[in-house]
Amino acid sequence: MKEPVKITDPHQALLKAQGYCAYQERAQQEVRDKLYEWGMWPDAVESIISELIVQGYLNEARFATAFAGGKFRIKKWGRVKIKMELKKRRVSDNLIRDALKTIDEIEYVKTLQQLLEQKSREVKEKHPLKKQQKVMRYLASKGFEQDLIWDLFKNQNE
Repeated sequence: MKEPVKITDPHQALLKAQGYCAYQERAQQEVRDKLYEWGMWPDAVESIISELIVQGYLNEARFATAFAGGKFRIKKWGRVKIKMELKKRRVSDNLIRDALKTIDEIEYVKTLQQLLEQKSREVKEKHPLKKQQKVMRYLASKGFEQDLIWDLFKNQNE
């Protein structure tokens, strides 16, 4: 494994961090970890983070919204999983709440319905209750809310 390049000059680290942030939206914690990985010391790290925020390279709200929307649209994740991942990245609860609100409710339920139908076709279980349980477990692992999954199954069986 290649040893990470150590940077001792804060100006050099700022330039490299700008490129890192310009490539894709980042959480503050990701950038902080990267700066420490590059060998920066705590005072320099916080100063660089502040400068990136002022310059608009780093915006936690923008990151949370982009992350939530991307994971939902591309990976078909539910709100529970998105929320856990954002918490892991130390995004504040208010920003997480705002980011989750940007997911369209109709689109969310439609996606859940599509995943349910797709997984129901894939599961080769003969026993209906076991099949339902496997599909429900899958949808829960994708991060969808239990009550929403349950409501969808009830509506499907009526």
